[in-house]
Amino acid sequence: MKIRVLVSLKPGVLDPQGRAVHHALEGLGFQGVDEVRIGRTVELDVADSTSDEALADMCEKLLANTVIENYKIEKLG
Repeated sequence: MKIRVLVSLKPGVLDPQGRAVHHALEGLGFQGVDEVRIGRTVELDVADSTSDEALADMCEKLLANTVIENYKIEKLG
C-alpha cells in the first residue's frame, strides 16, 4: 500500500526557509504572495496489513517532530 505523509510546521512556528523563498519571489517580481511555508512529503510503500496506529507511530517517533510539526497521512492505494 502506498502512503504519503505530509509534514508541515505548526502555526506560529518560524519558517526561515519559507521566509527566504517569499523574499526571493518578491525579488523576482512576483506579487500577491502573502506567505510561504515550507514542508516536506514522505512516501512509503508498506504492507497492506499495516495498521493506522502503526503509521501514526512511525510519524510520532521519526517522520515528524510533533513539538513543532503537524503531519497528515494519506493512503494512496
